[in-house]
Amino acid sequence: QVQVAESGGGLVQAGGSLKLSCTVSGVTFDNHAMGWFRQVPGQEREWVSCTMFSGSSQHYTHSVRGRFTITRDNAKNSVYLQMDRLKPDDSATYYCAGGRAPWCTDAWYAGETNFWGQGTQVTVSA
Repeated sequence: QVQVAESGGGLVQAGGSLKLSCTVSGVTFDNHAMGWFRQVPGQEREWVSCTMFSGSSQHYTHSVRGRFTITRDNAKNSVYLQMDRLKPDDSATYYCAGGRAPWCTDAWYAGETNFWGQGTQVTVSA
């Protein structure tokens, strides 16, 4: 059984930073691309970032490029999202997701994933 545990969300002022963590068990972690989505109530889930199985390439949605950094540590079965220069528009529930395939592209979408975390709330105050 796959288990996905996220942590690191919270309340931060605009311009601040947070680092999200996601640890996965029950799968061969480095067989999967990993990434992050976010969702605001009443809106569709939005892809944020992903990294391929080795961590050697990363992709970001336009609105976070240059501010967010995704990394992974396969020895710890973990993926991280460092979020800097946060904006109020970044406020959302952030979800860690594992891909069906070892790679991902900048067109990664929810249909290409097959396991998810429960979400962690990020709130950025103005």
